[in-house]
Amino acid sequence: MARFPRFAALLTVSTAIACASGPTTRSPASADEVMRGHLLIVGGGPIPDSIVRRFVELAGGAARARVIIFPMASEDPESGVEMAERLHRLGASVERLSLGREEASSDRAARRLEGATGIWFGGGDQSRLTAALLHTPVETAIRRLYREGAVVGGTSAGAAVMSTPMLTGEERRPGGDRPSPKDSSDAYMTIARENVETAEGFGLLPGAIVDQHFVRRRRHNRLLSLVLENPSLVGVGIDESTALEVGPDGIWRVLGANAAVVFDARQARITPERAPLGAAGVRLHVLPSGSTFDAKTGRATLPGSGLSDPKSLSSPEKPG
Repeated sequence: MARFPRFAALLTVSTAIACASGPTTRSPASADEVMRGHLLIVGGGPIPDSIVRRFVELAGGAARARVIIFPMASEDPESGVEMAERLHRLGASVERLSLGREEASSDRAARRLEGATGIWFGGGDQSRLTAALLHTPVETAIRRLYREGAVVGGTSAGAAVMSTPMLTGEERRPGGDRPSPKDSSDAYMTIARENVETAEGFGLLPGAIVDQHFVRRRRHNRLLSLVLENPSLVGVGIDESTALEVGPDGIWRVLGANAAVVFDARQARITPERAPLGAAGVRLHVLPSGSTFDAKTGRATLPGSGLSDPKSLSSPEKPG
């Protein structure tokens, strides 16, 4: 039964992840792929009203926005209901669409997305989202909507799925050579090679690696490790209650309560493969709300003062 009178009819099917009935081929994301839509990537935690309003604006505004929520990252049957209520109060039509792998592999499910102006991925375990949707007609439909002008957003796990590689939240050697005590819950205590576990994500933000809950949960070691292993990719850690908005121009804009942290090793000198992981010349940007970052040039702009980074990738510093 629909809980919200202006919603499209709710479609709730099994959230169990079934075996794939056969992958659907899609073109890999690339920096050259023209996307007319926006991304709104939230780092988790409480989502400020201003970010929810911005999502509705990007989806077409009140009375025009039609949003599909995918809640499958969470096993909670009520996942996505609160977000649906908030979007509905702002005038959007909302549908929660909970799919298992078998359902997402059908053209019938993909057709349910026709006319959607916004897609939202909820929080939980990002691997559950990709297990259900990756390489299916539904994922293809999401990419088509984004390419044609829809906004695709998500929080926490719904942020992690935006990039490839995608952080899974697991590490292979907790504590490295000095394992943490059994009574410690600390994670990612090292900067090391081949420790951060990744998987294929949706790749909607090419050239980047997305991390979430970043400052609050002190996830610097894992993102920095992964960036040094993949120096062609820019790492962005988005804090809680904070969002990264990416428009058709490719500029990253920081919204919300806190900051996004950028690690850029594209001009860094990285230690050889057999040596301990290290680097010189990694660029760090701490970008509070109102900042921007141009991933193509590496130039960051801070809010209010018009201050910008005086150097960019177009004019690299010569080593001394």
